[in-house]
Amino acid sequence: MANSTNNDAPNQLLTFDFLTKKPYDPPSWASHLNPIPSHVFSLGHLPTPIHKWNLPNLPKNTEVWLKRDDLSGMQLSGNKVRKLEFLMADAIQQGADCIITIGGIQSNHCRATAVAAKYLNLDCYLILRTSKVLVDKDPGLTGNLLVERLVGAHVELVSKEEYANIGSVTLTNLLKEKLLGEGRRPYIIPVGGSNSLGTWGYIEAIREIEQQLQSGIGKVGFDDIVVACGSGGTIAGLSLGSWLSKLKAKVHAFSVCDDPDYFYDFSQGLLDGLQAGVSSRDIVDIQNAKGLGYAMNTTEELKFVKEVAAATGVVLDPVYSGKAAYGMLKDMTQNPKKWEGRKILFIHTGGLLGLFDKVEQMASLVGNWHQMDVIESIPRKEGTGKMF
Repeated sequence: MANSTNNDAPNQLLTFDFLTKKPYDPPSWASHLNPIPSHVFSLGHLPTPIHKWNLPNLPKNTEVWLKRDDLSGMQLSGNKVRKLEFLMADAIQQGADCIITIGGIQSNHCRATAVAAKYLNLDCYLILRTSKVLVDKDPGLTGNLLVERLVGAHVELVSKEEYANIGSVTLTNLLKEKLLGEGRRPYIIPVGGSNSLGTWGYIEAIREIEQQLQSGIGKVGFDDIVVACGSGGTIAGLSLGSWLSKLKAKVHAFSVCDDPDYFYDFSQGLLDGLQAGVSSRDIVDIQNAKGLGYAMNTTEELKFVKEVAAATGVVLDPVYSGKAAYGMLKDMTQNPKKWEGRKILFIHTGGLLGLFDKVEQMASLVGNWHQMDVIESIPRKEGTGKMF
């Protein structure tokens, strides 16, 4: 927050923090980690709310609360904004004039990066993974693609096969070399913003949760934290932060793409990059929830998303939080004793725009409609109803 001697107007000052860069001061319990970021950009609307989530069919005396990181912004929403606050500060610090990142065709991270880049007057280059039959065709304007293209992101398409055989690091470096040859100053952000620097976004989120608990939200703390895992950075930050802080909640991650062993190893690399001195397997429990595969859904999973929305008003995305919540409820059904009496914080990581890519699959699951029946005896007079 901006410094001020006027204690009567702190709320007004918060407005002017948005899109500003400031020196970063880590939580005391994380001050031994290395390296510590020098600066952070204010990109998200934080803190995000926490509220009780009245899911049906929970085990006995089990409470689920929801951390609404889907409300961290509009165009720039979801969990990625927390990582980008640190990554964009580093890009500016290094004098970059453009950003390169990579992900799936409906990547929430790529959309968030494109928006954040434009906020900071940087060009953005996105390498998007798609099927080989569509790689030479216009990708369209569905979901995240619409926002990316509206803000002027440069979209480069690569087939899933090329991605698998070449890898994200080589692909981003190839584009970097091309841009360097054109006199640009590119800064690469990895898949999902998941590197040791981006991990600070969710270390900082733990401090935010602690502060919310101190102010009375959630009353007595949480026993467990549940979150989707798609690239590994969010779970590394959450689990390390919870372990180091007084929160000490057990972190459960539901992987939506690669298998748990991959994510244990990947998050271990992020932890080692911060000299954390802890094993990933000791601080996070990772379960497989990918189902048919990344961004692929069964009818049962989509039906679950619909039922949760109808029962609670909370719309989950089908790729990340939808699969994580589905996996959590499935585990609660199969192992109720494991969850009985627990107080759980579920992190909603956003991704609403990805739902628009599932319209055809969802069509048969949503409510019916019918034309309103207005009987003939109702008086009618032209111009009575004004259509503004």
